[in-house]
Amino acid sequence: MNHDAYATLRVSHKDGIAHVTLDNPPVNVLDATLMADLRHLLTALRDDASVRVIVFASADPEFFIAHVDMSIGDTPDVLEELATGLPDGVNVFQALGELLRHQPQVTIVKLAGAARGGGAEFVTAADMAFAAIGRAGLGQIEALMGIVPGGGGTQYLAGRIGRNRALEAVLGADLYDAETAERYGWVNRAVPADQLDDVVDRLARDIAALPEGVIAAAKRALAPEDLTEGLLREHDAWAGQVVSPAAGRLIRGGLAHGAQTRDGERDLEGLLRGLAGQAAVDVVPGQEARASAT
Repeated sequence: MNHDAYATLRVSHKDGIAHVTLDNPPVNVLDATLMADLRHLLTALRDDASVRVIVFASADPEFFIAHVDMSIGDTPDVLEELATGLPDGVNVFQALGELLRHQPQVTIVKLAGAARGGGAEFVTAADMAFAAIGRAGLGQIEALMGIVPGGGGTQYLAGRIGRNRALEAVLGADLYDAETAERYGWVNRAVPADQLDDVVDRLARDIAALPEGVIAAAKRALAPEDLTEGLLREHDAWAGQVVSPAAGRLIRGGLAHGAQTRDGERDLEGLLRGLAGQAAVDVVPGQEARASAT
């Protein structure tokens, strides 16, 4: 396997553990290149018996995966290429999460920065996640763009934290800190930032050193839930919203006001809430009067 074949990943392999570092400046957006690299890597590792554990980290201390590239809809040919050969019943974003969720190796996310939208979906699709206190953040921000999660987020979240808290996360669209994410069950554990590497690396080494067959047996006994129907419902809900004029305005406005730049991403929720609030007051003349009369 050629670990140098990826434009957005740095991969090393030692003692049964593949360490994967995401490196897609400026803020690690989940663009077509990163999605393709992750899919190619996971597919290549599926049949690699020398790898028992895959640990994902980020080269950027502030951002794990910022979110799906907000401009990806402007390149339909890229999306069509990504959709080539996908299994039935999933879109290009769900396909990545499902590939990760069904990986034969144990997958662990070392979360030391923010993961929103598609980034949060990736974290939730992994077998385990450990979050750095004071640095990590998780959020499904899609509602502030006029859409809903479309990469498995609704289904993965409901399984992890329950329907009530999943609705809170999806519709509240806040960024959850490590301690809250741990309390909700979104991550395995919140740990001090200076201990994150040690905690995850020790666990990965312990798992990789287990006797032959134990990992496969455990993953067979604790098989991922079949989400076929739920993913179809999610895709229909997302597809119905993403084509709306309101979503288009919010996504374009977000990009124009600093989304996918380092400054804009540090408070993306505030940036998008400001745009949504402005849109709410930019009504057609006379509309307020008509509304108050009804």
